[in-house]
Order: sequence, then structure tokens, then C-alpha cells
Amino acid sequence: MPQKSSEAQAVSSENMAQAMAEVMSRSQQLLSKFMLNQAGALDDGFDPAQLGEQFLKNMAQVSFDHQTLMKAQVEFWQDSIALWQSAALGALGQSDQGVIEPDADDRRFRSDAWNDGAVFDFIKQSYLLASRYVMAAAESVSGADDKKREQFNFYTRQFVDAMAPTNFVLTNPDVLKRTMDSQGENLVRGFQNILTDLERGEGQLKTRMVDTDAFDLGRNLALTPGKVILQNDLIQLIQYEPTTKAVNRTPLLVIPPWINKYYILDLQPKNSFIRWLVAQGHTVFVISWVNPGSELADKGFEDYLLEGPVAALDVIRTITGSAQSNVIGYCLGGTLLAGLLAYLKATGAADQVASATFLTTMIDFGEPGDLGVFIDDDQVASLEKKMNRDGYLDGTDMATTFNMLRANDLIWSFVINNYLMGDEPLAFDLLYWNSDSTRMPAKMHSEYLRTMYLENRFKKPGDMVLGGVTIDIPSVDTPCYFLSTQEDHIAPWRSTFAGASLLKGPVRFVLSGSGHIAGVVNPPESNKYGYRTHRRRPNGDADAWFESANQKEGSWWPDWQKWVSKFSGTKVKPRKPGAKKAFPVLEAAPGAFAAKRLDEAESG
Repeated sequence: MPQKSSEAQAVSSENMAQAMAEVMSRSQQLLSKFMLNQAGALDDGFDPAQLGEQFLKNMAQVSFDHQTLMKAQVEFWQDSIALWQSAALGALGQSDQGVIEPDADDRRFRSDAWNDGAVFDFIKQSYLLASRYVMAAAESVSGADDKKREQFNFYTRQFVDAMAPTNFVLTNPDVLKRTMDSQGENLVRGFQNILTDLERGEGQLKTRMVDTDAFDLGRNLALTPGKVILQNDLIQLIQYEPTTKAVNRTPLLVIPPWINKYYILDLQPKNSFIRWLVAQGHTVFVISWVNPGSELADKGFEDYLLEGPVAALDVIRTITGSAQSNVIGYCLGGTLLAGLLAYLKATGAADQVASATFLTTMIDFGEPGDLGVFIDDDQVASLEKKMNRDGYLDGTDMATTFNMLRANDLIWSFVINNYLMGDEPLAFDLLYWNSDSTRMPAKMHSEYLRTMYLENRFKKPGDMVLGGVTIDIPSVDTPCYFLSTQEDHIAPWRSTFAGASLLKGPVRFVLSGSGHIAGVVNPPESNKYGYRTHRRRPNGDADAWFESANQKEGSWWPDWQKWVSKFSGTKVKPRKPGAKKAFPVLEAAPGAFAAKRLDEAESG
């Protein structure tokens, strides 16, 4: 028996030695590539640490409110003493209540090992007390405008999250146990994962969230049958196969955001919004946006309007024979939808849209939420310098921005899983979509940041020209359905409420539970989250609306279907893709634009 154990240890040591040799070899190659890349980055004037440096500059310019800071310090020391007393009682075998507990939605400390009543419980509570104190100190900043205060608080939170004991081997009980049980092999595997991610990023750490080899569009994602029937510089237009014996006379156009790919609405049959729409009798058309390269650098917001929904509506009228369409816009696609409605109104063609549905859409950018932290004159100018060099905003840059808004869930959890535990990324459809980044043309993204976020001109009558006409968002009188989500960190619901309040026509505002994705992609069979509705249209006072709104169970999808049915017309025979000779089938859905991943787009 001891001999077998010795042989196992010898094999383990041999495997460890081979792994370490591989690590050393890959590290040397990677270091050389990293230094070359850094030299190139410095030569062209782009500083990837600009945001962090800006934060440090802001720190040097602020002062603290002494009364608030003193109060925070007193509370911290009092709670620290109470924690020591609690730990002492625990050491004597006497139970005592904890001093502080994680927030209900804080998933970092879910493991039972954090509640051992001794060492790790003490570490957990010490961190929570310290982080609460640091954030309270940040709140006491004075001598800075609101924007600088927001930036200061945001980057302080990033620091606090990074310093969590969950992120370090010796202070994470689960990682420590894995390390002891595997004799450290998890850390070697974790370091190999780091090297792999650095190699993928050519010297920049691009942490994998998902096993990208587990999914293929058309095989196990984006499965709703459809055909591409139009392609131009910016879009492929997909028409989906009907599945009902009759369909609504009024077709339905879906405008997804071009920050991400459309198939978030068609992940798998069980959670596909597009499949569900088809099953309700809609003739569904979906825009699939191109993943642009430098050749499309001069495409602006106006081009996305004219080559996107305007071109799509023309084709849809020809194919279906219907003068009107119902239109859905998601996130940035909804912002474009608002521009479309104002453009059609100004050109006398407002009747082309029977109804408009906005999913988590910003129109009034006065309160942009956490995203506003990244947007000021200095940061936009720095970003424009990089975009003007490349011709586009790299998709990974935008992905990093979104991930920082939920760093514990979208950054640190993967650091722990991949690098500390030494596990491979999981196969998860939503994370695959999230990692399938898309670029944005330099001109379009610059216009978007400056016109909307910095200047908030989009909502103002006469302040923006699209397609040669001056648009007036408040003049829009098309019947509208606004769906927002209560925990949205990208399009905060109170801001979307303010945008909905601008419109002249009838508006139904619905507030779903959960966040920007889960609150939207919420099939009825899941029976999750619930939603709030109100008999009154949004009037500018979001909190008053919330307090008097009615809470309902389940998904918002059936509520929307009931609403949109008033604008769907009579029943007609199903329309098959490719039936019109003028618009033959070009290829099967999901199409080449969606299938091309970022690494392929770089060489395209």
C-alpha cells in the first residue's frame, strides 16, 4: 500500500515537472511578444491604463468632508472591536451573532466554509467592514462635481472588489482546500490558463468566460428557421419561416443593438424570443448587423438608420404587401427606433409603423447610470484618438466596460474559477453570446457618445439631423410599449422612464424584474421575475409610478402580445422567405454577419 502511494506521488511529481517546464517555455515566448506589443502601444500614443491614471489624478484634487469621514471612522472602529469580541467568544466555544453579513445578492461568500465561526468567518467580516468604511469614505469626498464624484466612487468600488479575500489563494477557503487536496496542481493549471488567455490577447489578459468550442451558431444556438433575404453594407435582413396556419397581416421587424449580436433573442428554443414571436403568428424580420472593420469607419448613426430599419421597412412592404409594420428595438436598437419614428414623422411617413416597442432603451441620456462614469470629454477624446487610428471601436474594449459594471460576476468569478481553482470555463449559452464581441465604426460611436451621452441632444427638438431632416423626438405619436428592467445597469429604468415620458402618443410602460438581459429574455414557461404595470402613461415621476404600479407574476411577453395584437391586423396566409423573386434567399439564418466572430473579422 505505501509503495502504491509512493508511485502515485512520483507520477504526480513527474506531471507537475512537465507542466512547469511547459509554463516556463510559454512564459518566455509570451514575455517577448508582450514587450513588443507594449512598445507599439506607446509609439502610437494609446495608453491602456488611461482610465486608472485619470482616477489617480482625480484623487489628488479632492478633499473629504471631515464630519462624515470621522463618523465613518468611529463606526468602523466600533464594529471592529465588536468583531474581535465575537471572534474571542467563538474561540471559547460560545456562539455569537456576526457583526456584518454580505448583501443578499453578494454571491462571493455563498460557500459554507465562510461561515465556520472562526478564521474565514473573521476574514469575511473584516473585509466587509473595511469595504463599507472605504466606500463611506469615498462618499465623503467634497470639492468635486457630480461627474468626478461618480468616477471616484466607481473606481473605489473596483478597488474594493479587487481586494476581496475570495480573490486570493490563502484567504479563500475553497481554493485553499482545492490546493491542499491537489497538491497545488490547481494553481499550475490556473497559471497555464493565464498563459493561454495572455496568448489569446497577444499580451493582454483576456479572461475566458466560457468554453467557446461548445457552441456553434446554427448547430446549438440561433436555431429558429429563417433565411437571409437582403444584404447591404451594414445589415443582413432575416425573414423567419412561419409555423402557424395563418399569420398577422402586419409584419414585425426587430432591431437589435449593434453593440452585440442579434441572437441574444434566439439562443436556444427554450428561451428564444424570436421563436416565440413566430409561434404567436407574427411574420418576423430581424436585422443582423455587420461586424465592421476599418473599411466602414465613416458610417455614422444616419447610415445605421437609412441602411438599417428604413431599408428593411421598404423590403418588408414589398414582401408582405402590408403598408405598416410593428417594430421592436432593443437597447441601442431602441434608440435607433426612436430616431426612425421621428424621421418618418418629419418626412410624412409615420404611418409606416403601426406600433413601436422599446426594450431597455435610453432616449433621455441625462442620467446614464454607471456607464456615465466612462464618458467625459477627456475619455471620449482619448477613445476617439484610438478609433480614428483603427477605424472602429474594438469589441473587447466595450465588453471590458460592461464587465466592469458587474466586476464580481463578470470578472472576479472567472479569475477564481479559471486561475485559482484551475478549472476550465463552463459551457453556457448566454456567456458565449456575451463573449462574441462586435466592433463599432469610429464615426458612429463618436456621434453616439458625444451627441447623446455628453450633450444629450437626441431628445431635444431640432438639435439633430438624420437623413437630411430635422428630427423631433417629443413629436412622436406612434403607440409605444416600453419594457424596462428593475436591475438594469446599462439602461437604468428611471432613465428609460424619462425617455418614455417625452413621447406625445399613447405609451404603456412596463417594468420587469431582473436585469438588462434576463429581464428581457424571460420566457413564460420560466415563470420568473414578474413585472409592474400601470393604467397611466409615464409622467416623469418614476418613483411615484413605481409605488402605485400593479405587480404581476411571470413573464412580460404575454402582456406585450395582448397589447400588440391591437395593431397586428387580420389573419392572412403565411409568407415564406424567398417567395418574392425580387428578394430571393441569399443563405440560411443566422447568416454570415452573425457567424463571423471578432478574430475572423480582424482578418476580413
